Amino acid sequence: MNALAPRTMASSRYALRTSALAAVRQFHSTPSRLVVHHAPNEKTFRNHLAQNDNVIVDCFADWCGPCKAISPILEKLSETDEFKQIHFVKFDVDELPALSQELGVRAMPTFFFFKDGKKVDEMVGANPGGLTTKLKLLSQR
Repeated sequence: MNALAPRTMASSRYALRTSALAAVRQFHSTPSRLVVHHAPNEKTFRNHLAQNDNVIVDCFADWCGPCKAISPILEKLSETDEFKQIHFVKFDVDELPALSQELGVRAMPTFFFFKDGKKVDEMVGANPGGLTTKLKLLSQR
């Protein structure tokens, strides 16, 4: 039993040291600002449209491979200074089927571009070049 005592004390000192370090240095696994906003319901979606002049909406599904492929690209685009005046929103079509039907989503991913609450453009498919072009057009309107 005495042989375990030093090990226990050493692990206690390590735990104290690491907890003190954690109190000083805070680590975040996510970016400090959320740049692609998730709309969990229709009310939140409509608020995003009402409160922002330029909005891109990513209609995705968890099971969609192309949606997963384009998602990090969309996030990177949302972090650029070139598109800082555009508000990025996404919603899962399986969570909001009525909104998906209202917007006319037929395939995933589908991107809608809104100016002052009105749909001005759309794009179907995971095409990074096309997405960048459409974002540039929206930012110039």
